[in-house]
Amino acid sequence: MSFDNIDHEWLLKFLRHRIADKRILRLISKWLTAGVSEEGKWSRTTVGTPQGAVISPILANVFLHYVFDLWAHQWRNRHARGSVIIVRYADDFVMGFQSRVDAERFLQELHKRLEQFGLQLHPEKTRLIEFGRFAAESRERKGEGKPETFDFLGFTHCCGRTRKGWFTIKRKTIAKRMRATLQKIKQQLRARMHDPVIEVGRWLGAVVRGWFNYHAIPDNTKRLKAFHTEVQRLWRHVLRRRSQKGRRWAWERVRRLTRKWLPTPRVLHPYPDKRLVVSNLR
Repeated sequence: MSFDNIDHEWLLKFLRHRIADKRILRLISKWLTAGVSEEGKWSRTTVGTPQGAVISPILANVFLHYVFDLWAHQWRNRHARGSVIIVRYADDFVMGFQSRVDAERFLQELHKRLEQFGLQLHPEKTRLIEFGRFAAESRERKGEGKPETFDFLGFTHCCGRTRKGWFTIKRKTIAKRMRATLQKIKQQLRARMHDPVIEVGRWLGAVVRGWFNYHAIPDNTKRLKAFHTEVQRLWRHVLRRRSQKGRRWAWERVRRLTRKWLPTPRVLHPYPDKRLVVSNLR
């Protein structure tokens, strides 16, 4: 789903359920139709919320709460034969169905539900996959290979096993996202090539620390180490190009800098079952 296709009339109807002050509603209405200015050209907005605005995600969540959340919860209580789990963040969501029949029926009815409000599912990101504790055994019996994976909130989720043989969901940073972040860091390092090493170290340490704060989850250690190593390599490359004496920047000297300024790759977050329990509310 996309914030660009939100119908203004429906959004204002939903807001009236919670907001009685007509002045606030009038201001929101004016704000929605204020238009967008790009490269000096103004264009009118008749649907959607302006991208980049602070209030856009809030209004989009209000819209999806009435269009999707309440309807999906009602559908789960009335029609589901087995357990149904729903996890939504903004316009991205993942659902788990105990019964494949439920999954197929829900997807069919979801298309119709969204069409009523001018929305549609992303054709490339919407799919049904066999995933979970029994997926590997089921697919092996059918000769279909390993269970499929899916991407959600920056991580690739896949079926796995713990050291004791228990089923678990493995999560690792999406490789494409990590390469994009490294490319941005590379460009910034080139722009800061002749800045003092201390300033670059402080900046780079803050960037890596921020990346770790989100991605340093269990079972993602390999990606953390790979990211740390690649940042170290990019920094060394820039340091060697600062002058004709680049040979002085041997790996040991660069490692001393990274030990001083860059955080060590380590897991910072607990396992999901220690922080969040997602249950089937019926």
